[in-house]
Amino acid sequence: MTYPRFVAGRIRESDIAEVRERNRIDEVVGEYVALRNAGGGALKGLCPFHDEKTPSFNVRPTHGTFHCFGCGEGGDVIKFLMKIDHLGFVESVERLADRVGFRLTYEGGGGSVQRDRGTRTRMVEAHKAAAEFYTEQLRTPDAQLARDYLKERGFDEAAAQRFGCGFAPAGWDKLTKHLLNRGFELTELLKAQIVKEGRQGPIDRFHRRLVWPIKDLGGDIVGFGARRLFDDDPIQAKYLNTSESPIYKKSQVLFGLDLAKREIAKRHQVVVVEGYTDVMAMHAAGVPTAVASSGTAFGEDHMKVLRRLLMDDDAFRGEVIFTFDGDEAGQKAALKAFEGDQTFAGQTYIAIAPDGMDPCELRLEKGDAAVRDLVARRIPLFEFAIRSMLREYDLDSVDGQVAALQRTVPLVAQIRDRAKRDGYATKLAWWVGWQDADMVVRRVRGASNSAAPVKGGRRAPQQQANAPTPGQVSDVERPKPGDPRLTAQREVLKAALQEPALAGPEYDALPEDAFTHPAYVAVHRAVLKAGGASCGLTGPALIDAASEHTPQGTVRTVLSELSVEPLRARGKVDVRYIGSMIAAVQENLVGRQIGEIKSRLQRLSPVEAPEDYRALFGDLVALEEYRKALREQAIGGLD
Repeated sequence: MTYPRFVAGRIRESDIAEVRERNRIDEVVGEYVALRNAGGGALKGLCPFHDEKTPSFNVRPTHGTFHCFGCGEGGDVIKFLMKIDHLGFVESVERLADRVGFRLTYEGGGGSVQRDRGTRTRMVEAHKAAAEFYTEQLRTPDAQLARDYLKERGFDEAAAQRFGCGFAPAGWDKLTKHLLNRGFELTELLKAQIVKEGRQGPIDRFHRRLVWPIKDLGGDIVGFGARRLFDDDPIQAKYLNTSESPIYKKSQVLFGLDLAKREIAKRHQVVVVEGYTDVMAMHAAGVPTAVASSGTAFGEDHMKVLRRLLMDDDAFRGEVIFTFDGDEAGQKAALKAFEGDQTFAGQTYIAIAPDGMDPCELRLEKGDAAVRDLVARRIPLFEFAIRSMLREYDLDSVDGQVAALQRTVPLVAQIRDRAKRDGYATKLAWWVGWQDADMVVRRVRGASNSAAPVKGGRRAPQQQANAPTPGQVSDVERPKPGDPRLTAQREVLKAALQEPALAGPEYDALPEDAFTHPAYVAVHRAVLKAGGASCGLTGPALIDAASEHTPQGTVRTVLSELSVEPLRARGKVDVRYIGSMIAAVQENLVGRQIGEIKSRLQRLSPVEAPEDYRALFGDLVALEEYRKALREQAIGGLD
């Protein structure tokens, strides 16, 4: 991909290449998306850049590239980080360099050049420094109440360290002064929402509170949550959270996700709880898939993040387990979550602890086994929602049964899965005590057919495969990847981009008219302008070089697609297979040339122009023989 030269020029080009080489793209992407084997050396998962049900996001570790066939996003590991975390080019390179411990050299100033102030990297560094400050403060005498609070809830020092617990001290600006002395500027701290404006100047956001750092999916601290400890605290709210900032979006972060993400992907299960100590209790009890929303209700954006980790699609059924307090407010929250269930293709469950206890209280009262048992005794959210409604009616009377059905039939009708919907309709009849189960099923089906789409319950239909995506230029039509007429052409282009050493001069010798689709012609032209398959470039470097010769829009998207889409070889991709594909492309070109000669022969009289006719006929015979040889080569490479 092409980056602005005035930006890329700040860091030595060789360092950029080294950072790209040292950071395996599958490992970096794997921090955000669950990937699985897609064959041909490719991995696939749910795209993090658009909402989709079936995985169309592909990663090629051997080539260091990614591409989504749904939305058209693609590029290398730097481009991925820029897009996923909304970073600039320099910040992305710096972050990847830090990830592998590589020291960058900045042209025009050496390796000690100060990084841009006010960027995401600087805000993350400020949060990291603040978290270290809070952790140190937790050991001070003033933090005794905070330590007692953790101890009373069953958490030792190791648990506190694992979750980064800290203490915001008394005093208006202790943290502010500490960070200013560390070299951060006040504008940076205000922008990051670590500091706020007080009546007489900047002050710390939190005072005399137990503090938890909140991390994003990549493990960077982007905010804090703080609990009230002292009765004389003028702020009555039990919990305070960092305000929205350029790096902290409460609808997109989940407390504990940085620790839970690998287990979520491994176990295909996530447990959603309500508070920070509930997450800690779950993990301590042996439920390492627990997370909690931070400063807001669990919502659709949270679901999208989890779906990518669960690989939640038609081919796989993951589990999302909501745990709520057993009180009325918790049950209302569970019922509200019913709307969100339609976003998940996987199973969604509810787990409610007895006697109105939350998971932390349950662990203190009955031990770790009781917490694990709570998760094991989960019930489907559909069932919980329906039966919660039924408790409001007198099901011993006919009037109560009728009223209950009138209320719950529309709810069951919202279930999209037809088989599941009919199953719950049958169960509904049994739960209500209605003898005619078939009648209830018919009513649910009728309500389902006539009901308007539930708010937030349906996604917009996915774009057509060859429709331009947002941000693209509709310059040429996007070729369909599965078009059998273009298979060989697509394979040859993939070979040139992914295995240039094998494609070599044979590919470079192909004329432009060997390709029939305008997008493929443009890609072929770009590869040749970049030096061809024989130029010595490979992987992202070759893609970068070719990208510089492609227009922004469909052609560049197709180039990105071809750089990651696996070749269709039955076995290992070798010279024989690629040669057969090149022969197939040549055979198609020769076939078209034969067609043109036959057309000219039909228009030419052998009596009036015998010499021209004989010359053309000779060309036809030679081309037919050449075509036969090419066809045999093409078929032979597939044996």
